[in-house]
Amino acid sequence: MTTLCTRQRYVDAVIRNYLRLPGTPLRASRRDRQLAAALFDRGVPLEVLWAAFVMAGVRWAIRSPQQRKLGPIRTLYYFLPAIDEVLRTDLEDGYINYLAAKLQPFVKEKEASLAAAPPPEPVSALAAYPWSKNRDS
Repeated sequence: MTTLCTRQRYVDAVIRNYLRLPGTPLRASRRDRQLAAALFDRGVPLEVLWAAFVMAGVRWAIRSPQQRKLGPIRTLYYFLPAIDEVLRTDLEDGYINYLAAKLQPFVKEKEASLAAAPPPEPVSALAAYPWSKNRDS
């Protein structure tokens, strides 16, 4: 049974799961949120995104010793080829669950990093505009 969700809830779910993946930043960018909204508009199911996150996350995190370590994942756009692959391919649930189990230790490590990260500092509306006369008030 598929639950209908609003655009905002969809975007929040995508971003929350994206940030839990190893190699991703601690905070999402505005472009990441825009892409998540565009994926909602395209009608990409969350299940497809989850499968793509798992596949690409495993490819990023689990590498043979002969392969060089990949750099950090800087944006949600990194996952677009995996999303397209999942949409084109009929994957068995068992395979994605198997990969998810392999990825789990890396996700737990990332979740610990997220928990230890300081919360973003609030920015007052006036401080965001350097030309504001009342900036120091």
